[in-house]
Amino acid sequence: MTDLAAGPTVRCTELELIIHERRLSPVFQPIVDLESGRILGYEGLIRGPSNSSLHSPLNLFSRAAECNLTLALDRACRRVTVERFVELALPGRLFLNISPDSLLAPEHRRGETLAFVAMLGLSPDRIVMELTETKPNAAYEALKEATDHYRDGGFHIALDDLGEGFSNLRLWSELRPDFVKLDKHFVQNIHHDPLKEQFVRSLVDIARKSGARLVAEGIESVAELRTLRRLGVQYGQGYLIARPSPVPALELQASIDGVAWPGGRGRLGQRRQPAARDLLVEVAPMSVDAPTDEAYRRFADDAALFAIPVLEGEVPVGLLRRHHLLESFARPFNRELYGKKPCRLMMDKQPLIVAADLKLNELSGLVVAAERRYLIDGFILAEDGKYLGMGTGYELMRKLNELQVSAARYANPLTGLPGNVPINETIDRLIETEQPFMVAYVDLDHFKPFNDLYGYAAGDELIELLGRLLAETADPERDFVGHVGGDDFVVLLQSPDWRERLEGVIAAFDAAVPDFFTAEHRAAGGFELPGRGGETTFFPLTGVSIGALRVVPGAFPSHHEVAAAAAEAKRQAKRRAGSSLHARG
Repeated sequence: MTDLAAGPTVRCTELELIIHERRLSPVFQPIVDLESGRILGYEGLIRGPSNSSLHSPLNLFSRAAECNLTLALDRACRRVTVERFVELALPGRLFLNISPDSLLAPEHRRGETLAFVAMLGLSPDRIVMELTETKPNAAYEALKEATDHYRDGGFHIALDDLGEGFSNLRLWSELRPDFVKLDKHFVQNIHHDPLKEQFVRSLVDIARKSGARLVAEGIESVAELRTLRRLGVQYGQGYLIARPSPVPALELQASIDGVAWPGGRGRLGQRRQPAARDLLVEVAPMSVDAPTDEAYRRFADDAALFAIPVLEGEVPVGLLRRHHLLESFARPFNRELYGKKPCRLMMDKQPLIVAADLKLNELSGLVVAAERRYLIDGFILAEDGKYLGMGTGYELMRKLNELQVSAARYANPLTGLPGNVPINETIDRLIETEQPFMVAYVDLDHFKPFNDLYGYAAGDELIELLGRLLAETADPERDFVGHVGGDDFVVLLQSPDWRERLEGVIAAFDAAVPDFFTAEHRAAGGFELPGRGGETTFFPLTGVSIGALRVVPGAFPSHHEVAAAAAEAKRQAKRRAGSSLHARG
């Protein structure tokens, strides 16, 4: 029998026990300064017991509203979250969720949170009371009075999910919060939506004039983060930066691919590659000895629950698959036979368990090589052998598709090397992180005459040769090779032996290029072509010119100035006869 069939009394008793026994687990998600990468603080989020359908905060608070226990649950959540925040000695501010209904309830105890925080030795100015709305509330005067009371005690006020649900601009105007959190709807794919950009731009202006600080929620891609930074949004949180965790990082690791923050590691080879942990879905596990009927109730209560991991201690040992268990219990007498027996009897004893740091391309190969059920039922993510979460085949395919589309959008179709956008972004990232590097602007000498004489197919082969030599010579851990277009390439080098590498490209190219010419032209050292006026011009065999520019911290504000200076270095190289390298700076 499911919880729904158990009746409201049993359902409310379960919640009352959870609150009384404080079986609530806080997790924390960092909120960071989008310009510096420094942690402003953490939002405290709550989870119910892992072996209950109330593990989900949505189910937990829905049950509380149904049982008239919202105030009691709110109070219990605040206490366990503050206690854990202090226990972990987390830096910065704690964003503490509170329902407006709780603030306005007659039984709400004013001064309780202040006294509790003081007892734990935490200054109230490190607490941000975050108002979360789940239904319309027009009691603006009462809410203002309540929030003013918290402000008088030294707390800060935040308005959550602006633009979603029932949050509105009037609340902002009436309450004058210190922080306003922008709903993830306006963050998702903002780089593809001019209307969302305009909306956020307007909110940034309002925030600036009202003295509020804007926090963007739900940042999941580098493109979203960059757009928000460009628009002037000061703070952000989301899976791209860090997922909610029981023990979050005390300092942000500057390892987001394509994002550089001052003080972070900006080496090209240290960008974090997409890994299995990027697919993480929080699913409450069950113990091997838990009754199978408990899993049945969870599946019946949550249509989106696709599988339940089974643990022995903290180690994953099996997986309860939704369709298998529900189909089995639909057979006559099976629920009576197996409902009270341990779930180890019905679990899949050979689940796919992968390390959280496994690269996505390796994971894809693993899933494809494995049985088809892993694509449907998902796989378990583990860290140091301990359960971390779940992943699904759908999320894996979606993420791989995103990466492929992003790479293809900016890659040169001939060589497959990154094009102008990634080149410029990489230069700007190195400038931001104050990393010294060399820019090598590379192109072919007398390429157009060669193309005119031998045809575009031969010209493409020559371009491919140069691209291949540059890619083979560069250190993938330190250097970056991009294809601007045509016969123009850009190489960004942090290798200390950059000169030897570039000279090696010239030597290899000069050794290979004669094969692209006829014996007659090789013997003559070049070829003649008639000009438009009928005159004949002699062109030597195609060479390669490289202009190298040293970029030191503070020398250039952006990729625009770097490109202009590198172009001048290349012009100097092209003034010399034959293949050449001209280094500047």
